[in-house]
Order: sequence, then structure tokens, then C-alpha cells
Amino acid sequence: MKHSDCLNCNEELKGKFCSNCGQKADTHRITISHFLMHDVLHGVRHFDKGLLFTLKEAIVRPGKAALDYISGKRVRYYNVFYLSLLLIALNLLLNHFYDSWIGETHTEVDQDKVSAFFLQYVKLILFAFIPVLALNAQLLFRRFRLNWAEQLILAGINYIGILLLALFFFLFRTLTEMAVAEGFSSVMKAAFGFAMFLFPIWTYFNASRGFYSIGQFTWRIIIFYVLVIVEFTAFLFALLYFFGQRDFSVNI
Repeated sequence: MKHSDCLNCNEELKGKFCSNCGQKADTHRITISHFLMHDVLHGVRHFDKGLLFTLKEAIVRPGKAALDYISGKRVRYYNVFYLSLLLIALNLLLNHFYDSWIGETHTEVDQDKVSAFFLQYVKLILFAFIPVLALNAQLLFRRFRLNWAEQLILAGINYIGILLLALFFFLFRTLTEMAVAEGFSSVMKAAFGFAMFLFPIWTYFNASRGFYSIGQFTWRIIIFYVLVIVEFTAFLFALLYFFGQRDFSVNI
């Protein structure tokens, strides 16, 4: 869909590209088909474009960054879906080398199969939950006027922020493993875990400015977390059933 003005910088368009910022004139609304056929393939071909900028925005202003991207201001951003996969791969690779170096393992004898599976694939599990988070947000944050595919972008940038926090935690853990007391390390692990759990609040609060008051946002985000906890609990019980366990005292 062509526009008379550039959606990224509002410059008047006179051709296929904006003469001011270089963004394409035919910026489309995000749909599932366009997302798969254009954005994903485009992200593979342009690896380094907007990478650092997108990483910074995913922490500093994740909600507004997602809304900017959705509204058409995409020339400075890297593809959200492809960046998520890159960060998952980096997290898994670094953890693999860390476990080999320190000699730790997440599949010790005293762990049950569900705990071991969860700890090993937690980032992939969270990635699989992006469509669920997008659906929850679509039901609760209707004033954003986003379709499900656009909500995937918002949930995806939220996930990128969580992965970045996980990377920061990995670096902290690696640098301090031999230098700090075990108790302090445990406190920091809890702090990082708490930060990652609460990061969606920052993402959706950042996006909701101008759409909802503090009170309106608060009850929506509470319901959002309740839905996520219920859905994630259902997933864990499905794992228990899959592994054929009847003892529900799982140490996760």
C-alpha cells in the first residue's frame, strides 16, 4: 500500500523510496502472510541492519518501539522474529559452553524429567508462548487497535527484552561465579528472575501511554498475568501427562 507521506519521517513521497530516510513507499500493514513471506525472508537477507538500534529499543522503550514499527517506522529496525531466533541461539550456545566450562548440568539425578526438560528448553518454551501472549494482549488492550499479527510484534519485542536480560544474567553469572559468595549469587539469580518475570509490565505500560490511565492499565495487566499463569500451569500439567508422571510435586 503506497502512502503520500513517509510513515517513518513524514516526508512527502515522490517515488518507490523516501528521499529523506530511504524507507520504502509501499509499507504494508502487518499480516500473517506478509509477515512470513516478506519480513522473515527480508530479515535473513539483511542481517546487520538496525540490529543494535533494535536491541537498545527493546530495553529502553519496548512498547513504543513496537508501536512505531507497526505504524510503519521500520527503516531503523531489525526484523523482530529473526532477532528472537538469533538471541535464542546465542543464549543456548553460551549456556552450553558455560555448562561445559563450569561442569554444571541441568539434568542431575535428583531432578525429574519435567524439571530437566523445562530448564533445558525454557527459552524455546517462552518463544512458543509468544502467540498466546499476543492473544491475551489483543483481548485486553483493544485501544491499541492491533490485529493478532501486530500483537505478535509487540509480544516479540517484549521477548527480545527478556532474552537480553537473560544474556546480562549469563555475563554476570560468568564474571562473578568464582568471585562472590554463594548466598549473594543466589540473591542475584532471584533478582534477575524477578526482573525477567516483570518485564512485560514495562513493555505494555510503555505501549499503553496515551491509551490507558494508570488504573485502567493496572487491572488489565493483572488479568494478563493471571491468564499467563493459568495457561503456563496448564502447559506444565500437559508436560506431566506427556512424561507419564503422577507425582505433582515438581521442583521447578
